[in-house]
Amino acid sequence: MGSGKDKYYNRAKQQGYRSRSAFKLKQLDQQVGLFGPGNTVVDLGAAPGGWLQVAAEEVGDDGTVIGVDFQRIRDLEDHDTVETIKGDMTDDRTKDRLRKLVGEDGADVVISDMAPNMTGEYSLDHARSVHLGRQAFEVACEHLGTGGDFVVKVFQGQDLDDLQDEIAEEFQYVQRSSPDASRDSSSEIYLIGKHRLTAPLGVDDEFEVEIVDVGEEGDGIAKVEDFTVFVSGAETGETLDIRITDVKPQFAFAERVD
Repeated sequence: MGSGKDKYYNRAKQQGYRSRSAFKLKQLDQQVGLFGPGNTVVDLGAAPGGWLQVAAEEVGDDGTVIGVDFQRIRDLEDHDTVETIKGDMTDDRTKDRLRKLVGEDGADVVISDMAPNMTGEYSLDHARSVHLGRQAFEVACEHLGTGGDFVVKVFQGQDLDDLQDEIAEEFQYVQRSSPDASRDSSSEIYLIGKHRLTAPLGVDDEFEVEIVDVGEEGDGIAKVEDFTVFVSGAETGETLDIRITDVKPQFAFAERVD
């Protein structure tokens, strides 16, 4: 370790954080404002739990922090708001557990500090880190609510721009950050996607739609640019004017406008 960064290792020990990387997340939060009270946060590759500790502090008692790792994460006795899942995030069982813990309103923040097992061959390590970054991005796209934020660690290299471009399509903007707490010799960089763009519609928007099906609760189902809208009291085959009343990450509710 370079002596300039030993201070973060020592500070982590003194302040009770499980990893020096806790300070990287603190610095990222200070830069771009990731967390708020009551947020739901998903932390991918969460072991040993340093980022879980920081996120739990920031979201407070009304928040929820969910850590996913194939390694076991020791319980965080000081934080009742933290849930952990032992499993691979690409595994269907892990995905299902995560979906249930996140809930239908979606997550506010998805963070990933994952790194591949290092081979020492830089181009291979970079490619593997981008692959992990893409997996984290897929999780973010599935679980982030409208306006949510995404942070992912990637090693710098030739594929970084492509990944950044992909993330940029799903967020208002993307920026790069190298926190001071990263080691001087490190090639890691963080891509930060701010303000997830999801629904192609908003509350009070009005549309003319065709009801293509009826859902389990008896609401009519319409599509707006492939986005599902539930319309109360509508029948299959009807064409009608609707007003959007509520927007969730994966679907919206609407009422008919007569």
